Amino acid sequence: MKTSSAGLENADLPLVCWFEDCHKESIPLVGGKCSSLGELINAGVRVPPGFALTTEGFRRFMSEAGINSEIQTLLKGLDTQDMKALENVSATIRGLIEAHPFSTEIEDMVAEFYRKLSVRSCLPAAPVAVRSSATAEDLPGASFAGQQDTYLWIRGTDEVLHHMRRCISSLYTGRAIAYRANEKFDDELLAISVGVQKMANSFTAGVMFTLHPANGDRSVIVIDSNYGFGESVVSGEATPDNFIVNKVTLDILERTISHKDIYYTVDTKTQVSRAIEVPLERQKVQSLMDDEITALAWMGKQIENHYGRPMDIEWAVDKDLPFGGNIFILQARPETVWSDKPRPVSAKAGTSAMDYILSSLLEGKRLD
Repeated sequence: MKTSSAGLENADLPLVCWFEDCHKESIPLVGGKCSSLGELINAGVRVPPGFALTTEGFRRFMSEAGINSEIQTLLKGLDTQDMKALENVSATIRGLIEAHPFSTEIEDMVAEFYRKLSVRSCLPAAPVAVRSSATAEDLPGASFAGQQDTYLWIRGTDEVLHHMRRCISSLYTGRAIAYRANEKFDDELLAISVGVQKMANSFTAGVMFTLHPANGDRSVIVIDSNYGFGESVVSGEATPDNFIVNKVTLDILERTISHKDIYYTVDTKTQVSRAIEVPLERQKVQSLMDDEITALAWMGKQIENHYGRPMDIEWAVDKDLPFGGNIFILQARPETVWSDKPRPVSAKAGTSAMDYILSSLLEGKRLD
């Protein structure tokens, strides 16, 4: 079988593969998110294990479902400014995709990979995050990231397969359809991979930028954190604690401890992620220890050095493991807001963070 996307013409492309078998050149096969996770694992970064339904598996599923022509008919001539029509078409397409089962071959592969992942995790029916990984997202200069869905704390083969189909169908949310139409992105080149990654049982989680997201300052690392899963930070539902760290010395330059109302954790009865109220006595308590801040910043530095550009990173501190092996990177993608802007003349391309600090001092800028 041949495939026309991104020049892949290997007749033996896998339908499912482990993250560690992927690297940064694997985007056409497993999308931006999963290729980044594989690259991180192979660079020695601590990442929860997992596997991916590849773009070849996605194409096989869509071909066997026999709905591609129906989808194109529904999209043809759609006015993306008509929100009602857009949402109706989106709901119809998503229903078509989610109603069709995977082939027995793919179901068996996913079941076997999930069984092996559970064994590796030393957990029966290991809880996983099921995450979309589109070939056009998480790329320098792209804004596709976040348009597809992620589902947390999924357990059992049937639930994993169900949420994999939901990830695939999220290619056709109203927002995603409109964005591709406005950007003149050819839907025939569209492909998605779905990652299945062991959940970190997060005590604290959040995001980290290896530059200042508000002003592009490359001499610092900025960390946002809240209790529980990172969903409350990424979605903006809670105001996170904020830490600014010197990229050279790893000293904590500034800390802002916020009033944290809610956090996401697993409901032990239903085994699903849900938002609950932060206990009153913890609402104004720092959610991340100083040693963890320093360790996270160090990891951020290593990831930035590996990719050679500022990064946007999701992370978690696992409450079931001791310090020293409990901080995990869940996702890393190139920062796209400031990275592509020209640097000041005094901060020449290729200079180190120390050079940047010195040049700023010479220009009379404040760094604190």
